[in-house]
Amino acid sequence: MQSGISASQELQTAFKSLVSNESQRGLLVTIEKESLVPSTVLSPSSPSFDTDLSLLAPHLTPKTALYIILRRYESTSTAPFIAITYVPDAAPVRQKMLFASTRLTLVRELGIERFRETIFANKEEDLTVDGFKKHDKHTALEAPLTEEEVSLGEVKRKEAEEGRGASERKSHVSSGVSMPITDEALGALKKLAGGDGESDSLVQLKINIPTETMELASVTSTPISSLSTTISSSEPRYSFYRFAHSHNGQESSPILFIYTCPSGSKIKERMLYAASSRSAVQVAEAEAGIKIEKKLEAGGPEDINEESVMDDLHPKVEVKKAFGRPKRPGR
Repeated sequence: MQSGISASQELQTAFKSLVSNESQRGLLVTIEKESLVPSTVLSPSSPSFDTDLSLLAPHLTPKTALYIILRRYESTSTAPFIAITYVPDAAPVRQKMLFASTRLTLVRELGIERFRETIFANKEEDLTVDGFKKHDKHTALEAPLTEEEVSLGEVKRKEAEEGRGASERKSHVSSGVSMPITDEALGALKKLAGGDGESDSLVQLKINIPTETMELASVTSTPISSLSTTISSSEPRYSFYRFAHSHNGQESSPILFIYTCPSGSKIKERMLYAASSRSAVQVAEAEAGIKIEKKLEAGGPEDINEESVMDDLHPKVEVKKAFGRPKRPGR
């Protein structure tokens, strides 16, 4: 699930200035009052990206998360910028989760086409000249592909998928974020959508981190009172839950999407789950035919209980009494 935070007008203006002004090397961004806001412009810019990395040092602290936008490639390139999510290990847990779940919002709202890549860093040394050399060696950054190369790459990707068989299906969302899902997981979601065997009310999906694939974690018959002990408390989960209940004399069984990310989860897990939650929702709705009534997000499963779920599904309406005008004296 997304954090609900959006880019402020101040950030949009600051980024437009960065795009048009090559004397600026980059822009630092933080989160304030539910908005992405600019905090510092990195300037002046020299001809050397490596030299200008020294501009970052005064702004990196061991307990504060930060977004960093840097001009790394020629401005004539269609994607001259990189977006860095800097989340140090000592930062507060809530701050880590907030910055992880908002990082895609940053590049989407500023124009994802302007960014060559997004990088996650949790140490100051990751953002030094040596840190970038290690990063480049690891990812083997390539020059922008020509249209012919892109087309050839797409053909090869499709051939590779067909070669693997039908064991995985790819879900696509408008933002371009995607995550493969196994047939076993998709089948469990379809069964939940169709109401077959309604006793199997909880479907949990997990991400295989090395392969970046959504897999089935478990299918269980779980009363809402047992959700907190059934959903994993050690790893993030995408849970789809059919909640059969009665409210104001009416029976219903809506399906809820519950994204949990325990505080003890590894940083890479948090990043991957936060970035792929929309993909999980998309594949459930588009490929499994699930109608999600409500999307819920919690740190750990212990935060999920019947009272909180009912409040989300059926918000209490406060009835305000009309103001009674006092009677005039003598009447």
